[in-house]
Amino acid sequence: MERIKCIIHFLNLFFRTWFLSIIQDEFRSGKINLDKTLKLLVKLNIPFDYVHVKYVFKRKTGTITIEEFRAIYRTLAHRTEIHELFCSYSPNRKILPETNLIEFLKKEQFVIDADEAIASELIAKYEPIEEVQRKKQMSFEGFLRYMNSKDCLIYKRDHTIVYQNMSYPLRDYFISSSHNTYLISDQLIGPSHLWGYSSALMKGCRCLEIDCWDGPQNDPIVYHGHTLTSKITFRTVIEVIDKYAFAVSDYPVVLSLENHCSPKQQEVMADYLETILGDKLLTTIIGDTFPTDLPSPELLKFKILVKNKKVGTLEETVLRRGLDSHGEIGEFVEEVEQSEDDEAEECTLLPPKSPQIKRRNAVKRSPPPARKKPKVKIKKIKLAMELSELVIYTKAEKFKSFEHSRANQKFYEMNSIGEAKARKLAKQTANEFVLHTAKFITRIYPKGTRATSSNYNPQEFWNVGCQMVALNFQTPGLQMELQNGKFMDNGACGYLLKPEFMRDSTTQFNPYNVTGNHNPITLSIRLISGYQLPPSNLSRTNKADPLVQIEIHGVPEDQVKQQTCVIKSNALCPRWNETFTFNVQVPELALVRFAVEDQISLAANEFLGQYTLPLLCMNKGYRHVPLFSKLGDRLDPASLFVYIWYY
Repeated sequence: MERIKCIIHFLNLFFRTWFLSIIQDEFRSGKINLDKTLKLLVKLNIPFDYVHVKYVFKRKTGTITIEEFRAIYRTLAHRTEIHELFCSYSPNRKILPETNLIEFLKKEQFVIDADEAIASELIAKYEPIEEVQRKKQMSFEGFLRYMNSKDCLIYKRDHTIVYQNMSYPLRDYFISSSHNTYLISDQLIGPSHLWGYSSALMKGCRCLEIDCWDGPQNDPIVYHGHTLTSKITFRTVIEVIDKYAFAVSDYPVVLSLENHCSPKQQEVMADYLETILGDKLLTTIIGDTFPTDLPSPELLKFKILVKNKKVGTLEETVLRRGLDSHGEIGEFVEEVEQSEDDEAEECTLLPPKSPQIKRRNAVKRSPPPARKKPKVKIKKIKLAMELSELVIYTKAEKFKSFEHSRANQKFYEMNSIGEAKARKLAKQTANEFVLHTAKFITRIYPKGTRATSSNYNPQEFWNVGCQMVALNFQTPGLQMELQNGKFMDNGACGYLLKPEFMRDSTTQFNPYNVTGNHNPITLSIRLISGYQLPPSNLSRTNKADPLVQIEIHGVPEDQVKQQTCVIKSNALCPRWNETFTFNVQVPELALVRFAVEDQISLAANEFLGQYTLPLLCMNKGYRHVPLFSKLGDRLDPASLFVYIWYY
């Protein structure tokens, strides 16, 4: 007993000596102000939110003593829940011997291969007290720094680099895609800006949309046609793409041209693409023999592809290779159903249904007349052959039906389908949709009535295997949080290998009626606490009444939301200790979202922060969950502390 007391006495002495050696110089004049307090916290490697420190500091006088600083340090750093965990493995509640640390890593953090080498590395990395480090032990200070480090993030570290096989055909990947990339606000009067392209590319986007129109002095322009949105030149757009295309990802970029230009200005577009992009632009097939399938992202590294309508076939383009096509104009006809566009479908607003009141002498209403088949127009399209020849593996082909595509569509042809039509197809013929996307790249775009550049839920189209689910990147909200969360995976390179059951040309998968074994998972999340959460906008101090919603986004059967209780007036260190269990049938398509809100009233909550990630990217064990703002900015040091387990 006396020996244990002696050890504890020496450990306390070590801590006081270490702590004083760092801070005592600042207290030579007796007290320090808020600015020096913040600098000392940085020196001690303790993450903090200025709002919380300022509030704790203000409870003191304008300056504080060394003991008051120590109290602030303990308030911010010495989290009770982590100390309890430390004590459960520490034989004397003061130090963690190497053997106990190994036991903790294996049992709690699921580091199956934990050994002396790994434990020693962690001690050397996180233990701040040299005397403890020399004895191959970890104090609570070291344990605290380890638990707050990147080593204990919820996100699997090996998923932060490209780890998937990138050698499958292009159609076998989900591809991060943007809609109306040039817009940075609404699509009626908002500005067009080059920042839209650089920003999207820096977020890992790999498919950009460019709406091209005839401009003055034979110089094509980019804007949202027939609106008051501002205009930028096509040339400057391509220059920005050239600069940022491969800044964060080596994998191919697809330029989706919404081409409204005359053949004369299409030739100017082709010239800009070739002269500005140079060797980055894909201008012919890869290899010497004519392909029968799409190349892989690996083969297309550092290449930019043009998606546009095309005259004739890819075979004809290959045969014409090397011939001068300047001045040549190709022409073809396309059938257009007058009411098939999403814009037309969605503009018809139905009046609200009247309440059904039974009356004795009610007059029976005749059923509405059957809807007439849409009229079909024949549209002549003229294309400059110079631009047409630049379309290699991404020829835009009008979608008619799954049956028509099976019989006629070539491997290098892809479809763009509006969200309303795609949603209808997904609900009515989901398996056919999955079979279609197993063979052909399919792009989904928002309906034209989204004047504020709002977004649809991308999950419903990922569920049927659509590769390019294009969103308005400039509009924050749940939809972009799902997009950003999904595409963090695989090194955030913008390409995610689709599950095997979505790449199989004979698949029976139907997201609305899941049958067969898709490796279901039982997921358990114990939400332990929050740490320095963003305070409420309505609070004059650092207070909030936080609650956490945990959501699963995936196939309809897996969609679920669960919620914690509300912790009153505590954004600094709320404790929940609530456990939630989820049964997930298709984990490969599932995203997990943590949303932290402030309960303003029984009917309304204020958003404080969120984090979204693929279920299969989650680490097991005690982990911290970083939080992001509505705009996608990291809210350091705000986080949730959780325990994750699944099988």
